[in-house]
Amino acid sequence: MATTVAQYLIARLQQAGLEHLFAVPGDYASPFLQALDATPGIERVANMSELGSGYAADGYARFRGVGAACVQYGVGTFSLLNCAAGSFVERVPVAVISASPKSRDRQLERSDEILFHHSTGDLRADEKVFANVTVASEIVHTAEAAPAQIDRAITAMLTHRRPVYVEVLNDVWSLPCAEPQGTLAPVGRRSDPQSLVAALEAAWARIEAARLPVLWAGVEIQRFGLQDTLQEIVDASGLYFTTTSLGKTVLDESQEHFIGTYAGPASPPLTWTVMDDVSDCIVALGTIITDDYLNIMHSSFGQMIEVNDEEARVGYQHYDRVTLKDFMEGLLARFREDERSPREYVLPEIETEAAVEAKPDDGLTYNVVYDELGAFLKDEKLLDDSVLVLGESTSLYVFGNLFGLPRDGFVAQAAWGSLGHETGCALGVALGSGKRPFVVAGDGGFRMVCQELSSLAAQKCDAVVFVLSNDAYAIEQAFVDIEAFTPNGQFAPFDELPPWDYAALAQAFGAKGYHATTVAELRAVLAEVKGLEDVPALVEVVIPEKDLPPQLKRLADAPPESRKYRPS
Repeated sequence: MATTVAQYLIARLQQAGLEHLFAVPGDYASPFLQALDATPGIERVANMSELGSGYAADGYARFRGVGAACVQYGVGTFSLLNCAAGSFVERVPVAVISASPKSRDRQLERSDEILFHHSTGDLRADEKVFANVTVASEIVHTAEAAPAQIDRAITAMLTHRRPVYVEVLNDVWSLPCAEPQGTLAPVGRRSDPQSLVAALEAAWARIEAARLPVLWAGVEIQRFGLQDTLQEIVDASGLYFTTTSLGKTVLDESQEHFIGTYAGPASPPLTWTVMDDVSDCIVALGTIITDDYLNIMHSSFGQMIEVNDEEARVGYQHYDRVTLKDFMEGLLARFREDERSPREYVLPEIETEAAVEAKPDDGLTYNVVYDELGAFLKDEKLLDDSVLVLGESTSLYVFGNLFGLPRDGFVAQAAWGSLGHETGCALGVALGSGKRPFVVAGDGGFRMVCQELSSLAAQKCDAVVFVLSNDAYAIEQAFVDIEAFTPNGQFAPFDELPPWDYAALAQAFGAKGYHATTVAELRAVLAEVKGLEDVPALVEVVIPEKDLPPQLKRLADAPPESRKYRPS
């Protein structure tokens, strides 16, 4: 039996490790979805929105190394564009699959100026738009060309760990094509030997001369499969390590050499002091450096070693054609050959922030929720079987202070920062990791994709979604005018949200609804959701509108040159 174009694409995705494909149906893509449903070993997962489909594919790919979403041409793809942009920025390999008018209809559109549904009138519009946020953007016009185009796109996705866009004409899906030959794999990249040696020599000299060199690990360590190598560097060197917010849990954070997640002024006191004041040699490996780190780039750029997928530099000296993998392996070899390694480094003595003993009748704040949920996950020994999923909200900077999380136990879209990603990606996280997502969302972000609670319910996913409800875009207000959090301050009208009935929403979407306004109520909810199976939980956690956690206050109060949102 001949292989069709649809079957070819499915086979290549399966070879890459895909077992679930997230989809919102559309008539142009129906031949592909029919072929998908007829293929054993891969499951079509229905989403309630294109955003949900794209976010779920993103969450899935963070654990499986590949994700895929299929949506309708034009109206679906343009909606999913935001998701693809986030995957592009954060190095997440997702295949965006679409379909467009058939060959005959395209001729009519050109000759008779007939505008077919969901088309802008430019039949290449989707391809051209997605070319900005993918490493390959293809329109498959013929079955003969399909294998080469599909292989080129999937190979690029695997090589660069970034999204691709594959669009197939509606009448081409069911046409026969050549069968897949071999298995696709990332294209290997090699360092220039002399450039690599020079970079390692310069980096080693700086590390040797430093009083307290520190490893700063980023998410590319996970994306490119270098976690074991990084752990070996930590073990062989004796160096302490931190991570970016995006790279949190690239390594097990219960080990003694972890000094906390670095988020600029929002960091734990020890992390902040070491990175901003004490370390004289920061070794940034696989980091994506965002404007959360303006302060350290302002103060320490010239003393930093920075190697990632796009550049290698030691101070102000750049080294061409040095790969992250080769540099890390070379650095590991240096430490193993050094008779003095692993060395003992002395951390500064920093007074830790005292934990506040919450009483049962106390109201809830960001930091009380952080303490209670963190203690619950640790005390109930749930960390190894859970993934903590954080939204781009105040809670990201609060929960980023957690210690003790296991490797690959945390997800946050901390670079692109799209509101709603956390709830949208939860289903993909669950299916991709096999673990239970504990989602902490701001109410503004949750409202963007609240219908994806129904997608979780349809899949009988036991995710727990905590909505920190203060009826406002609190993180936005902190950067607009932090004085609004004072007793006489007022939130900007555009940062206020109308009240929602979350219990009714949970019931409508097929989830279990809960409400907590005090410590006692939150503890009772945590005890109950622990035993839930086959159904998601939506927990409204009521936070005072003017609760301003110290982590966010430090971030918003940073000096102008190192502030995330600088004054004009």
